[in-house]
Amino acid sequence: MENKEYSLDFNGEPLSVKFLNWVERANSSVIIKHGDTVVLCTAVMGSKDTDMPYFPLTVEYREKYYAAGFIGGGRFRKREGRPSDEATLRARLVDRALRPLFDNLMRREIQIVNTVLSYDENHTPEVLALLASSAALVQSDIPWNGPLGVVRIGKINDNWIINPTSEEQEESAFNVLFAGTKEKINMIEVDAKEASEEGILAAMEYGQEIVKKQIDFQHKIREEIGKDKQDVALLELDEDIKKEIQEYGTEKIKKAIYQKDAKEGGNEIHAVEDEIIDWLKEKYEETNPEHIKRGKLYLDGLIDNLVHEAVLKDNRRVDGRKLDEIRSLSGDTSVLPRTHGSGLFMRGLTHALSIATLDSPGEEELSDAMDGESKKRFMHHYNFPPYSVGETGWFRGPGRREIGHGALAEKALEPLIPPKEEFPYTIRVVSEILTSNGSSSMASVCGSSLALMDAGVPMKKHVAGIAMGLMTGDGEAKILTDIQGPEDHYGDMDFKVAGTRDGVTAIQMDVKIEGATLEMLKKGLEQAKKARLQILDVLEGAIPEHRKEVSSYAPIIEMLKINPEKIGLLIGAGGRTIREIMEETSTDINVEDDGSVFVSGTRKEDVEKAVDLAFNLTREIKIGEEFDARVIKIADFGAFVELVPGQEALVHVSELSDDFVKDVGSVVKTGERLHVKVIKIDDNGKIGASVKQASKKESKGKDTE
Repeated sequence: MENKEYSLDFNGEPLSVKFLNWVERANSSVIIKHGDTVVLCTAVMGSKDTDMPYFPLTVEYREKYYAAGFIGGGRFRKREGRPSDEATLRARLVDRALRPLFDNLMRREIQIVNTVLSYDENHTPEVLALLASSAALVQSDIPWNGPLGVVRIGKINDNWIINPTSEEQEESAFNVLFAGTKEKINMIEVDAKEASEEGILAAMEYGQEIVKKQIDFQHKIREEIGKDKQDVALLELDEDIKKEIQEYGTEKIKKAIYQKDAKEGGNEIHAVEDEIIDWLKEKYEETNPEHIKRGKLYLDGLIDNLVHEAVLKDNRRVDGRKLDEIRSLSGDTSVLPRTHGSGLFMRGLTHALSIATLDSPGEEELSDAMDGESKKRFMHHYNFPPYSVGETGWFRGPGRREIGHGALAEKALEPLIPPKEEFPYTIRVVSEILTSNGSSSMASVCGSSLALMDAGVPMKKHVAGIAMGLMTGDGEAKILTDIQGPEDHYGDMDFKVAGTRDGVTAIQMDVKIEGATLEMLKKGLEQAKKARLQILDVLEGAIPEHRKEVSSYAPIIEMLKINPEKIGLLIGAGGRTIREIMEETSTDINVEDDGSVFVSGTRKEDVEKAVDLAFNLTREIKIGEEFDARVIKIADFGAFVELVPGQEALVHVSELSDDFVKDVGSVVKTGERLHVKVIKIDDNGKIGASVKQASKKESKGKDTE
């Protein structure tokens, strides 16, 4: 294929899409550029079908240090390792938008790889990666039902901001990133500062016009250079076997769905599913095992259809609840004795235990990523052990799901975390999912809100989260509140909304169908708000406001502000002075460039002593101040006194007494304390003091230290 370049106006700047011969062995590759941010996307499909029981799509997103112009890495290893959490989240974001537009009956391996080659800080690469992935698939011979468009919308001072920079995102009232087709939205990520549902919907409505232009742009690419799509076989079952399964299983499945005493967890449906699979094995295991494998897939689709039918025709859910009904709720705090804060939140069979830990500012998380080093003082981590779903399994490091759910809860809680100046602690919350039956990420938001309040973090209000579902068919669409396991598995949408009584703080949505309309999302947000307020009642009942004191097991932290020009004085040569203070007081001291000094320790008296030492060492002495100063040196022309540790003054012989002083040593001795008044400070910072001008002139005698 000859090199080809296309250009699209994107927020007043050209966005270029180049199809070059750089990666000739991939099914398609594209270079996308906006500003000086450049992303390479490749799409590759295997040549043979696999035996995997699912559609084998993998999406990778890789950030390189060189893209931002620095070497990075550790002291002894100068290359990228495993993807950062942020890169993992961006890979998931692309995956969640692309996957619904593939036929999940395909069994060819497909891999989409996005590599950030250049990064300019003002043009975020995840939007480009998703758009590049769509363009590559559109141009390729890989079967796919795209294209899709993507945009991030912010709002500053009532003005819409298209694809806001990182700085603009911090200032914006909300950031709404979504992808979709011309008519529907299939992936949403929102972080907000208690935004209204109406404002978020307005942002998506505004952004859809941009999405439509991107889709028209990609249609032009397909018309000009698009390859013919390969004819890839789908994993289908013989019609006769389908009919057998329908005849044997349909009524059994319906009975499980419609029985009056249906239990949460969909146990009845799982039992019927096992029964039908056992019947298939008995019938075909020896003669045609392929029927069993394909039969399982068809059975899953049959159950899916019948669960949809139950909701759409009869408003019947698998556990008998109304469409807008939440499962039973409860919340508790201080459930663990030695942790700094703990919260247990239970919604039906989904139980989350969250633990909050407070530590000194020096325990902030440092990250070394493509966009440079950064610090994080609030962290939320999420663990999903196999026992939570009644299974055995390996315990490894966090996977994409755990990283994603932890980040979503962190995003939901972040707007309510007080600033460092108000609450200087580094904060880590860990959510342990004890039992899971749908929407454990939103349960962790609720449990973590309880834990933070219990830890004494001065949050002004609680944050709660709820997961909404969607069932569509025959022109109908119905929203489900608080989806549980089977509704998540068989439903068409997972729509998670978190926030306070005053607004939304986070949204995440993905679908299994082409997408959801704005009208569906509007209804989902309305039901989610109603449910959120109900959950907030429970959280506020468990702990109405944050505890006034932090745990006795948490460190004590005090903050003082010094002149940034005095930081060197506090640190000392090679860090000697600050180390001496820390050793003397058994404390930890962290100094920031703006002159903020954080002192932490386990004993209040130690912290106060360290604060006094740091303050006195760096305080700006002013004319007119008086001190009980210690004489540290005697000279013919006067006495040098230490006003505060690290700062001294000269008391000239003429200022030692109202009487004439012939011999300084006859009036004062080294180690003696004098009450002095500061009378001058010259341009070099040298201080002059006086005994005779002080408000009290008597000596305090020998220093007892």
